[in-house]
Amino acid sequence: MQHDHYDSLEIRDPAAREAALLQALPGQVAHAQRASAAFARILQGVDPAAVNTRQALARLPVTRKHELLAQQQAQRAQDVFGGFAAIGFGAEMPRVFASPGPIYEPEGRASDYWRLARSMFAAGFRPGELIHNCFSYHFVPAGSMMETGAHALGCSVFAAGTGQTEQQVQAMADLRPAGYIGTPSFLKIIVEKAADMGVPLPSVTKALFGGEAYPPSLRDWFLERGIAGYQCFATADLGLIAYETRAREGLVLDESVIVEIVRPGTGDPVPEGEVGELVVTTLNPAYPLVRFGTGDLSAILPGACPTGRTNARIKGWMGRADQTTKVRGMFVHPGQVQAIAKRFPEVAKARLVVRGEMANDTMTLQVETACSGPDALIEKLQAAIREVTKLRGEVELVLPGSLPNDGKVIEDARSYR
Repeated sequence: MQHDHYDSLEIRDPAAREAALLQALPGQVAHAQRASAAFARILQGVDPAAVNTRQALARLPVTRKHELLAQQQAQRAQDVFGGFAAIGFGAEMPRVFASPGPIYEPEGRASDYWRLARSMFAAGFRPGELIHNCFSYHFVPAGSMMETGAHALGCSVFAAGTGQTEQQVQAMADLRPAGYIGTPSFLKIIVEKAADMGVPLPSVTKALFGGEAYPPSLRDWFLERGIAGYQCFATADLGLIAYETRAREGLVLDESVIVEIVRPGTGDPVPEGEVGELVVTTLNPAYPLVRFGTGDLSAILPGACPTGRTNARIKGWMGRADQTTKVRGMFVHPGQVQAIAKRFPEVAKARLVVRGEMANDTMTLQVETACSGPDALIEKLQAAIREVTKLRGEVELVLPGSLPNDGKVIEDARSYR
């Protein structure tokens, strides 16, 4: 390890990183087809050797979390993982976890299986330290995700888990950990309880947070009490996706994932800087998820991190991508909005706004276009709306760049009072 970076991968030339990722991609696609029954079906007919560019990757289907859950539920009796895992029970799979759904996740035996050590290093943790881990060890993998990362970094872990606030304070006072890992809200509770008890916790000077929002106001609250807290973005399916650095300018992407930002409800990449859904391809051989839609919104930030890390950065978590809504008894999906827009080359971007009150809805498709013949385009778009959604809708033409950059393809502006 270098003084400022976890390893040399973080500071390599971006072109070298991109080449390495794309060189590994065909092998991972082939492995997924061969070792995962689910991806053998999803990627049927795909030539892995041809999937060696981002453009080729973008032509593969996106598998979203609700589809993974449905597949698991359909195959409970035959394969609890729905055919997505490339390993089975036994030595290759030390633990199994469950996330809400329930979605069952395998843990492989690789050291730092979820790759969290990198984010811990960026948050200031170093080998030889004790970490107070307040993520849950029960059912969900969060506790194990952090513990295996801490061990790979060379740290000891106090397996605190959740709850029992007074005992947490006492353990921190006795063991004097270098820092805390868990949700920011629970550390705030612990710090406040320690103040009530009159117990100082001078050793806790750093923290790595996940699992919930970490607003600047809470960051400043911790800083006032001598705790520098940083956030990471990880999921039970994919492991680490991105992590915050001391620059506090977005989250740097992990070195072992290929990240795309796509139009919600589709698999189409958006222009850099535009908000969309995070779609991730992991190079994990045990759970080889190819184009896995996280359902989370984010955007790529321009430029490189001031800390010298050269990977791309995302803005962080910006909301959920699933904007499916019901209009006059019919479900309307973001993919349908994009399907309408794709029919017309002159349409740069589209956003469906639903107004009115329930049972008395109106739909307006707002369309960015530089078209000089708007009346004909409006009529064609209205016809497409009826054909695709089976509902009537109005069309509003706006200038390119007018629609908000917030990732919304469907805006539900109805009154529910």
